[in-house]
Amino acid sequence: MKLSQFSTLMFDCYGTLIDWEAGLLAALRPWLRRHGVALPDAAVLEAFGVAESQAQARTPAKRYPEILADAMQALASRWGLDCSAAQSRAFGTSVGEWPAFPDSAEALRYLKQHYRLVILSNVDRASFALSNARLGVAFDHVFTAEDIGSYKPDIRNFEYALSRLEAAGVGRGDVLHVAQSLFHDHVPAKRLGLASVWIDRRAGKAGTGATPPAEAKPDWRFESLAAMAAAHAQASA
Repeated sequence: MKLSQFSTLMFDCYGTLIDWEAGLLAALRPWLRRHGVALPDAAVLEAFGVAESQAQARTPAKRYPEILADAMQALASRWGLDCSAAQSRAFGTSVGEWPAFPDSAEALRYLKQHYRLVILSNVDRASFALSNARLGVAFDHVFTAEDIGSYKPDIRNFEYALSRLEAAGVGRGDVLHVAQSLFHDHVPAKRLGLASVWIDRRAGKAGTGATPPAEAKPDWRFESLAAMAAAHAQASA
């Protein structure tokens, strides 16, 4: 396969384009410090990953800010800490403050010249709109968990996106899925026979971070979106 053979890139957003781990830690660290908790970043992120995935599986119809609030309450229970409803709600609305990876906007601008760009994300429309302002491109389609009523890795999220792309004249073979999370994205993408690119943002870091562990075999692996864009440019030269 060649990167240039596809017409459409379907992106995960958080962890791939937006640095959600930096955003999560920035939102959780002040609360933990007030309670005298000095856990390593890896422990905080991995505990969050468990709490978030459990909340998404338990209440898939909830909007993402509510999922985040429930995950923070679960962390409070796990570590024996106080967490008011106001604190967990504030955590739920922190998505718009999460930074983009430094290479995301420029790489997306390049890729926009060669592909249709699509988002398939585990958030709500309002949260994504705040993040999209940091990315600086107009996506051709945006599909969120709020639209679908379930969260990745549920296969329904991919089927929903693919059916709507098909209605817009985009066949499954034209779609290349681009994501960081093996758990949320590459496992279900490969179940459906999609080609995929792993943006391995955690390369060189210990543990799995905020993403539960999983095994999958993406078709390409790059450590940044800039590296993927450069590979496309080199192959097209």
